[in-house]
Amino acid sequence: MTDIDWDELRAVATEAMHRAYAPYSRYQVGAAALVSDGRIVSGCNVENASYGVGLCAECALVGDLHMSGGGQLVAFVCVNKEGQTIMPCGRCRQLLNEFALPGMLLETVSGIRTIDEVLPDAFGPRDLEEVSR
Repeated sequence: MTDIDWDELRAVATEAMHRAYAPYSRYQVGAAALVSDGRIVSGCNVENASYGVGLCAECALVGDLHMSGGGQLVAFVCVNKEGQTIMPCGRCRQLLNEFALPGMLLETVSGIRTIDEVLPDAFGPRDLEEVSR
């Protein structure tokens, strides 16, 4: 899949952002990703009064991925309330890496990057497969 409709992904992420539950930070985030079978999955951030247990939009997106049939992520975008593309935090990059097709693309603040560029030398499922041999 090389034809990625980034405008559509941004629109889905923006729609998800409008559903965010962010009463504490007021920083609403929405995320959307293209799946290897052509579906688009999305998620929004969900805060909690006990700040540390809030969920990032990427967490909700991965839940949507599995609830709707699984698969691998091909392309990803994340937006804030102003509709600006934002970069996933390190924790969320690791989460996305777990479900990424090799070479998954991310729209970032500095352009389109691969998952390997935004999370170099990542630890992932392949590392655990080598140990079990």
